[in-house]
Amino acid sequence: MEALLQFAGNYWWLVFPLGGVIGGAARGISAANERRAQRRLERYRIKQETKVALAREKAAGQSTAEGRRRELTKVLERHDATDARWLSYEMDVAKLLDFPVMTDMREPLTLAFHKAKSRADLLRPAHSNDLVGDRDAAAGYRDAVGDYVAAFDAAEAEATRRRRSDFSADDQDRLARAQHLLRLAADDAATPQERQNAYGRAQKELAGLLVLPVATRAAIERKVLGELEA
Repeated sequence: MEALLQFAGNYWWLVFPLGGVIGGAARGISAANERRAQRRLERYRIKQETKVALAREKAAGQSTAEGRRRELTKVLERHDATDARWLSYEMDVAKLLDFPVMTDMREPLTLAFHKAKSRADLLRPAHSNDLVGDRDAAAGYRDAVGDYVAAFDAAEAEATRRRRSDFSADDQDRLARAQHLLRLAADDAATPQERQNAYGRAQKELAGLLVLPVATRAAIERKVLGELEA
């Protein structure tokens, strides 16, 4: 201890330069520690910002998918609604014969409607979820349904405007008789034999005038022939 005190007494002047060195070293260590802390904070900030960005991207993706799903659901509903409008002609023979243009494939608007329906039916998904991830297919189906609805509207408007006006007086009489006979063929109060006879006579009246849709003929024949076979 005496030796240390003696050294300090003899070399007291070294305290000032050594103090500066020690102080500088301390400041350097403090600055280094601060820089490390800043780097840790920066890494943490970047991680947090990345998490937030990914969460936002995921939410946006879910929102977009849900929006597409809702849009496709609406398109499917438009498709169904237009099918129902057409079915009201197919299944109602009296209505069909009031607007014969709806089944006359020689008419450009009628032909366009049936082509548009076939395309929409071909592109229709089983469920709205099936096309959510396929933007091009969803757009193709949406446009096909739009064409189908527009084509049906045009064909129906033309059929309503013309009704039976394109037919001669004799042909209009034949249509009226066929209409009456087809009602009889579908009448539950008539006997199976009466229904069969009425359907056969209706077919003769319509020969050369118009052709009943396949679904219409099938429904009538199921009712008429089915009861006869039973």
